[in-house]
Amino acid sequence: MLRLNNVNTFYGNIQALHDVSLEVKEGEIVALLGANGAGKTTTLMTISGIVPPQTGEIFYNKTPLHLMKPDEIVKLGVCQVPEGRHIFPHLSVSENIDLGAFLRRDKEQIRKDVEYVYDLFPQLAVRKNQLGETLSGGEQQMLAISRALLSKPKLLLLDEPSLGLAPIIVRQIFDIIKQINRESKTTILLVEQNANLALQIADKGYVMETGKIRLSGDAKDLLNNDDIKKAYLGGV
Repeated sequence: MLRLNNVNTFYGNIQALHDVSLEVKEGEIVALLGANGAGKTTTLMTISGIVPPQTGEIFYNKTPLHLMKPDEIVKLGVCQVPEGRHIFPHLSVSENIDLGAFLRRDKEQIRKDVEYVYDLFPQLAVRKNQLGETLSGGEQQMLAISRALLSKPKLLLLDEPSLGLAPIIVRQIFDIIKQINRESKTTILLVEQNANLALQIADKGYVMETGKIRLSGDAKDLLNNDDIKKAYLGGV
C-alpha cells in the first residue's frame, strides 16, 4: 500500500532523512521506532506532503505522493494524527470530530461514523459538548484519533499516541488502535517511543537512528532482538 524508495528530506540545509526506504502492506500495523530526533516524525510529515522529499519516491498504491500536495494526499485516504494532538481547543468535542469529515458529503455514513467513534471512546460521548481544552491529555488523544477516523482513512499515520499519557490510558489507546485495524481494516503506520507496546500490536517494525533505517523485520523478532532490548526495552 505504501512504499518509500530512498527518500531524502531536508530542513533548509540540514538533512533529516537519509535514503529512507520502507514498505507498509494493506491491513498491517507497522511500527516505526527510534529515539527523539531519529527522523520518525519527519518520515510521517514527508509521507503527508508537509515536508516534501528533496529526492526519492513515495508511492501510495501506485500513486506518487511525492508529487502531490497535502490536501490531495488526504483525499486519497492518507490521514495523519500529529504528535501533540493539535485539536481545536476552543471548539467542542463534537465540532472537532465533525471537522474530520470536511471533505465528505455522505451525510448518513458520517452520522454512522460519528456513532462508531463514540462507541470506541465512550468518554468523548459523555463530553461531546465540552470544549477540547477542558479534556485530559488522554481524552485529547482520543479526540485527535476520532477526528482522523471521520476522514475515512485507508492509511492512518499515528505520531507518538502514547506521549505524556498515564500507563493505563496508554494501554487503552493501544487496544483501540488494534481494534481500529481489525474492525475497519485500516492500515496503520505507528511512530512510537514505547517500543514494547508498539511491537506487541505491530506486524512489522523499522528502527531509525539519525535519519536512517538501521533495522527492520517481523515485530515478534524485533521484540526478541538483544540490541532492541538493550536500546528500547530496558534490557529486559
